[in-house]
Amino acid sequence: MRKLQTWLLFLVALFAGWSVPAWSALEIEITQGLESATPIAVARFGRSGSGPALPESISTIIAADLARSGRFAPLRELPRHPVRKEDVRWSDWRRLRVGSLVIGSIGQTLRGGVREYQVEFRLLDTFSMSQLAGQRFPGVRPDQLRWLAHQISDEIYYALTGEKGAFATRIAYVTETAGQEGEIAYALNVADSDGGNPVVLRTSPDPIMSPAWSPDGRWLAYVSFEGGSSRIMVQELATGRRHEVTAFPGINGAPAFSPDGRRLALTLSRDGSPDIYVLTLESGELRRLTSGPEIDTEPAWSPDGRNLVFTSNRSGGRPQLFRISAAGGGAPERLTFDGRYNARAAFSPDGSRLAFVHESDGEYRIAVMGIGDEKIEVLTNGRLDESPTFAPNGRLILYATTERGRSALAAVSIDGRFRQRLSIDETGVRDPAWSPRLSRR
Repeated sequence: MRKLQTWLLFLVALFAGWSVPAWSALEIEITQGLESATPIAVARFGRSGSGPALPESISTIIAADLARSGRFAPLRELPRHPVRKEDVRWSDWRRLRVGSLVIGSIGQTLRGGVREYQVEFRLLDTFSMSQLAGQRFPGVRPDQLRWLAHQISDEIYYALTGEKGAFATRIAYVTETAGQEGEIAYALNVADSDGGNPVVLRTSPDPIMSPAWSPDGRWLAYVSFEGGSSRIMVQELATGRRHEVTAFPGINGAPAFSPDGRRLALTLSRDGSPDIYVLTLESGELRRLTSGPEIDTEPAWSPDGRNLVFTSNRSGGRPQLFRISAAGGGAPERLTFDGRYNARAAFSPDGSRLAFVHESDGEYRIAVMGIGDEKIEVLTNGRLDESPTFAPNGRLILYATTERGRSALAAVSIDGRFRQRLSIDETGVRDPAWSPRLSRR
């Protein structure tokens, strides 16, 4: 049993990348910005009514969100903090060459002994002196303020770019923490897209890996080694309820939900070598898509659900990316030819490109490639970068990296010009998975 576990961990290390990784919030540091980022001002929201200090600063969260997008550069110091449109002195902002200004207010009341907030924001164009967006949110509980701030950030981002934002989303990740006696504690975590509000879903003395979101954001599938062997679990976030999906002898790994949420693609070695299978969750029907002596693993669904891209050594020993119909039938089609190592693919939300791990001069980095285009563009500069996952709007790629012997998360824009790092002191972080867009938490 121990030999099997060791071999599976080695296999995952070979193809998916293996680093080490908390129940603390992830701290974000922008390591490479854009000189072309658009200046924007986010004024401190005004308050009305008596009561305790706010648990979250909405304006601070909004400014940080916009900075993390890489497309905006919020002013650090503001000449004033207007609350109403009629309070704005337009010339102040035009003099600073700031075309966009966010203002807002927060009121609070007690309803049945429960404190509630009324939040309002406005996005103003300082040159035309007009309002571009605005909304009022009544009946907000204290524990909803952080999420509301992310939703407002999405509204602002859309109004200024015409693209949907990805701030009101969550990320799943795995942490590893060493105890005083050298024992390792593993944890499956979920946090807001900025690393705030972390929640531990599962802890274990045995490895946890490969979290994958359902398309509605309600469930996570992952691999657990509890009991000394691999098994695939599916867990509901709201209740913590979970159930075992597969626990066949050998490898049970790399789960991936289909776009309709009804199926899981996964890697099983129940019939010999690791192959790609598709499991229908409701009926339990299992369909094998690949066969042969090669190692086939890490399936990724195309957004239309028609195809799967996977990692295989069927081209001659080193991992490359292949595509196969999700319905089965037909020989796998090789997609990557540049480089000796290309693995762990992730589709962009629009299905136009793949992100994956690419070896270059002995360094493992995140690269992208257009579907139908063999040209590879390397985006990162780490020595061991792995596990890429796209933001729901396709603008950023989150991935795991290793720095000074410790694993952390990082993000890069799709053109490679903007980078940020997410880390936790004294803890390793790996296996990130970005959630789909969520209407509420």
